[in-house]
Amino acid sequence: MKLLTKIQQWGDQHHPKWVDYLRIVLGIVLIWKGIAFALNLHAFTDLMEGSQLGASVSISLLAHVIIVLHLVGGILIVLGSHTRLFCLLNLPILLVSLVFVDLSQSILSPYSQIWLAVIVFAGLICFMIEGDGMLSIEHEEHPAA
Repeated sequence: MKLLTKIQQWGDQHHPKWVDYLRIVLGIVLIWKGIAFALNLHAFTDLMEGSQLGASVSISLLAHVIIVLHLVGGILIVLGSHTRLFCLLNLPILLVSLVFVDLSQSILSPYSQIWLAVIVFAGLICFMIEGDGMLSIEHEEHPAA
């Protein structure tokens, strides 16, 4: 718990304003991917039915959890509320996507989404450490001492 507190303090003290714009873009990308995922749910269903994981987990439940985490997490990351929590919650989704989906496709194929997934994964790790920043609804002004 002490390590988590130190990471939060470091992130709060070393957070330039321009990094907040990257956090907002990260949240927008998560919202966009959540909407795209919801609109192409049949592709996920087909992929999961062909895997061993699909037999042990309700495909519909898993799909809806992913959509909700992307949409709600994306909105709250854009607003700068509970950024660390929703970055942490979205990390396993991106990790599974990178390992099981994107790596099975050719990295050099046209329209490969692995690069976007890698960038979003790195952004989630970054903002899990950095936190909300100054352009957030949870930002508190600290009086000058």
